[in-house]
Amino acid sequence: MEFKELAALRYSCRKLSDRKVDEAVIQKLLETQRLAPTACNNQPQRIYVLEGDEAAALVARSCPYDFGARLFLVVCYDNQVSWKRKFDDFDGGMMDAVIAGCHLDFAIAEAGLGTTWIGNFDPAILSEGMGLPDHHIPVVIFPVGYPREEAKPSRAHGDREPLEKMIIDCR
Repeated sequence: MEFKELAALRYSCRKLSDRKVDEAVIQKLLETQRLAPTACNNQPQRIYVLEGDEAAALVARSCPYDFGARLFLVVCYDNQVSWKRKFDDFDGGMMDAVIAGCHLDFAIAEAGLGTTWIGNFDPAILSEGMGLPDHHIPVVIFPVGYPREEAKPSRAHGDREPLEKMIIDCR
């Protein structure tokens, strides 16, 4: 499948079955995110793998969006390792975590699994529940699982702004 086709087919899946994801598939997903480019190749992304009912309960305490999953990939970055822009000390770890998350998102879709980005969560509850060190900053939670039979893209999935609205050609 070409990347553009994968990008078009991938959707935010909010109905996941409780069917267990094979460990080999999980490892493939994790290897794929490892290929993500990072600022100065510092590789500050830290992917936490949570599984089972306790994981779902922790996610439920931090946000109302588990979508039935029993596998969660929590993308964090280590702010002791991430690149900092010298002009204003901007922390590039957030960008690196998002790039790794994009790799994960597409790898999940390619594997025939479903997920959606959860950015609306309480990081303090999640960090405490996971026992994260202070320098591991959570960015996104991916609930991962096999889509339930009734899962489908939202009505707005195919709605896209015209390219002319998004691109500002300064050449």
